[in-house]
Formats: sequence, C-alpha cells, structure tokens
Amino acid sequence: MAGIPRRILKETQRLTAEPVPGIEAIPDESNARYFHVSVDGPEDSPFENGKFRLELFLPEEYPMAPPKVRFMTKIYHPNIDKLGRICLDILKDKWSPALQIRTVLLSIQALLSAPNPDDPLANDVAEQWKSNESKAIETARQWTRLHAFST
Repeated sequence: MAGIPRRILKETQRLTAEPVPGIEAIPDESNARYFHVSVDGPEDSPFENGKFRLELFLPEEYPMAPPKVRFMTKIYHPNIDKLGRICLDILKDKWSPALQIRTVLLSIQALLSAPNPDDPLANDVAEQWKSNESKAIETARQWTRLHAFST
C-alpha cells in the first residue's frame, strides 16, 4: 500500500470497520484508489430488492477533486444515464474535501430513494417521470428485476 495517501487508507479502513447499511465498498486488490461498490435499492423505492454494482475511483487529486463514480448495473433513473454516469451535485460543483467516500455513497443511495427529474442526466427518463410517473416507476421496477436482482 506504499504511495497511497493516509486519507484514502483511513477512509478505506473506516468503510470496512463501520460499513454503511445497504452499501458495500471493497477496495480493488491491485489498486487502492479503485473500489467495487454495491448499493442495495432502498425500501419503498422502485429499486427495492435490487443490488446495484458501481465502480468508484479516486483520482490523484482526491480529496481536492471528487471521486469518479458510475453505475455498472443498468438502471432506469432520471439522474443516471445509460453509461452509468450520475448527476449528483457533490460529484461536480458542490464537492468539498470535507466529504468522504461514505458521504458520496450515502448520497447515491438517497438519490435512488428520491429521483430528481428536474435535474436530469437521462432526459428521456426524466420526461417519462414527469409525464407519467407511475409508468416510469413501473419501468424502473422492471429494470431492477431484470438487471439488479442478485441470484
């Protein structure tokens, strides 16, 4: 683990010692800046019972720059595009070095509970969410069953 900043080591240790409920973040064996993440779909959301795989990478500039996070599991969500990119303010202009990996993961989990079609990354999904929310939620449930069910 030589060359890895203490901050990353400490955050990694804390994630392991005090896991966030419904979130697992495991550092890659060959790269301590790369994490394999899984997030359980929150209860009472269209993503309930789903297990979503994400990748999280800490750039060289971290913590001055935000982590790079994306969904590897397909998801029907107005704030996540088909490449898995996430529209979340703390991953962009609202990032602060005071935030940590766990804060980012909790925010992503919260985004699953409360999609925001007014700040979309997937415009087609956002339009569906605004014009026919119940149909959008049903589609999100179907995608969750298709792509995010762990067997």
